[in-house]
Amino acid sequence: QTVEQLLEKVKLDLSRSDKKDLDNIKQALKQEFMSILNKASIIEPESENSLQYLNLQAKPSVWMIVGVNGAGKTTSIGKLAFLAASQGKKVMVAAGDTFRAAAGAQLKVWSDRAQVEIYSPENVKDPGAVAYEAFAKAKSLGFDLLIVDTAGRLHTQVPLMEELKKVKRVMSKLDESAPHETIIVLDANSGQNALLQAKEFHKSVGLTGVIVTKMDGTAKGGVVIGVANELAIPIRMIGVGEKVTDLRPFSSTEFVDSILN
Repeated sequence: QTVEQLLEKVKLDLSRSDKKDLDNIKQALKQEFMSILNKASIIEPESENSLQYLNLQAKPSVWMIVGVNGAGKTTSIGKLAFLAASQGKKVMVAAGDTFRAAAGAQLKVWSDRAQVEIYSPENVKDPGAVAYEAFAKAKSLGFDLLIVDTAGRLHTQVPLMEELKKVKRVMSKLDESAPHETIIVLDANSGQNALLQAKEFHKSVGLTGVIVTKMDGTAKGGVVIGVANELAIPIRMIGVGEKVTDLRPFSSTEFVDSILN
């Protein structure tokens, strides 16, 4: 859909002679890319480590992180926690992935790196209960931010998607506006499949933002344009490596330039 729209734009905007010049085609595409990203309320970051476009107004603010296994969800949570903590926020991470045996341990490694608190009760297997209890604890102890991990699931797994809705519902009992951000983590290498994931998760839990991971590889991350165009969801951050500092705000200008170069 997005590719057809871009091609149509170039056909309509350029004369036959203009179409013979690659620079003219690139310029027309650049304008359309920027128009799509602007419509999705993607704002240029003011600083390298900016969290200013993520909701931190409530205390605690609650961010629910969703996505399929292998997209880089846990590492993104660790990086987000580190970034918020380095800006003076008191951060807690909730180990809501109770399906995967190693998930809690992996999250513990990242929370230690970020030097933030983790809520990971041993005998609680209901992810809704973990999220609720973590939120209650974060509230009572004056945390600024609670980041809730969720089990990786395919967008086609209906029972698990229903469970995700439940996790969101139970948190809203403590604060009807929670979670204040529902962010999907997408792998830049996944292409069209990542767009399908975003569509299904958005339908189920109402996404407020996207983190695109593995942008340090060969992937151009073209899914960014599809998500912005078809779902109008802002791309918040990009993952560019394995280190705890390798998360940066998404810049439309830099992204479009990298695609067209």
